[in-house]
Amino acid sequence: MRSPSSFSALLLGEMSVCLRAPTWAISESEAESETDTKDEEKTVTAVSASGNHRNKTVASCRLAPRDRQTPSPTPVRKRRTKKEIEEDKLKVEERKEAKERQKRARAQEKEQKRQEQRRRREAAEQLRSLRPENCLKNLNISIDPALLQYDDADVLLDTLRTFEWRFSIESQRFPHSITWTRDLPQLGEDGEGTVEEEPVVVLLSLNDFLNMAITVKKMMDGEGEEAGGKASFLDPLLEFCDLDAKKEVTLLVITANGSHVCDVHLLNEMLQSRMRMKNLNIEEVLVYLQLCRNLSLVFLDDWQEVTNYLCAVTKALSKRPLKLLTERAELPFCVDGSWASGVRVERDGSGLRQVWSRQIQQLNRVSPAVASAVTAAYPSPQLLLQAYRSVGSEEARKGLLAGILVNTEGKERRIGPEISSRVYRCFVEQNPHLVLD
Repeated sequence: MRSPSSFSALLLGEMSVCLRAPTWAISESEAESETDTKDEEKTVTAVSASGNHRNKTVASCRLAPRDRQTPSPTPVRKRRTKKEIEEDKLKVEERKEAKERQKRARAQEKEQKRQEQRRRREAAEQLRSLRPENCLKNLNISIDPALLQYDDADVLLDTLRTFEWRFSIESQRFPHSITWTRDLPQLGEDGEGTVEEEPVVVLLSLNDFLNMAITVKKMMDGEGEEAGGKASFLDPLLEFCDLDAKKEVTLLVITANGSHVCDVHLLNEMLQSRMRMKNLNIEEVLVYLQLCRNLSLVFLDDWQEVTNYLCAVTKALSKRPLKLLTERAELPFCVDGSWASGVRVERDGSGLRQVWSRQIQQLNRVSPAVASAVTAAYPSPQLLLQAYRSVGSEEARKGLLAGILVNTEGKERRIGPEISSRVYRCFVEQNPHLVLD
């Protein structure tokens, strides 16, 4: 009989064999059969039965067989056909083209926005340049050198320098004249250009005007051929006016020594005393020059008044572009947009019925409901006029619209004879001074 110590040694030896055997079997061979594993488990169980205090430790020695690692199958790649390759290429090209189209569309949209901003900026700059204070900077006053012979011509030059206006001393097509030119930056390839203004001012002395009046009187009396040699001043002036019909020529007559000769009677007396022409009427000369030759005459006392007149003309020219722009704006009967009493009419005719309804509402005490009832019965003014012509008597025409029903807030009523009669008079009456109401 074995001692307890020998039994413990045997048990430990068996346990070590039990622990090492499965590890060696797994590491050396993965093809061990299941029966060997079961036998080992039975041996370990029998040994553990003799020593109950070792059951938990021995039971933990049970090892499960290791799972076999099988490699995953490699997927077989399907070979594409030429058709599929071509289709893929086409799809790639289509995606590229779509991206290019989007890129071009975005670039075009950006370019359009830039152009729109540039147009708005140019329009704003052009509108800003049309302001009188800016137009005044673009005006240039051209003065003929012959005018500097007058003693008081320095008054004009000093005034222009004080205002810092542009002026130049240049020979003009007609002597003793003053013209205006305007710089237009938007014209020309280099962005600059000039244009001549229509007004032309010609300065005359009183003697020159009296000689011209005598020549005009002889021309009116049919003696122009005899006075042709003496009309040295009038003939070039008329030729100058004929060359450019758009020019607006004004004759400034400077009186001598500040004597006021604007009165017609004083002019007639002066002509009769100096020129010994009793039948000369200065009014006839002025009418002939203004109506027949488009020449305006202004009588001034001295160069200070001449300077004031020229400054007034210059300021008027600076305001002209902006006034022309505002006068050029179209104001049709039906404007675009919404306003208090306007209706927009499209090209297809939509909106005309509303205009017809608003036309009836212009009469006193004609509500929108009444106007809608009339337009529903007669959709156009022409149909209403045809209905008036088809009725025989005058009373029947006046009461043609009286029986039309009007629906207001769920209640029905008739238009009545009063409104019907006023509408009739409005459309058929020929007297423009007739009071409808």
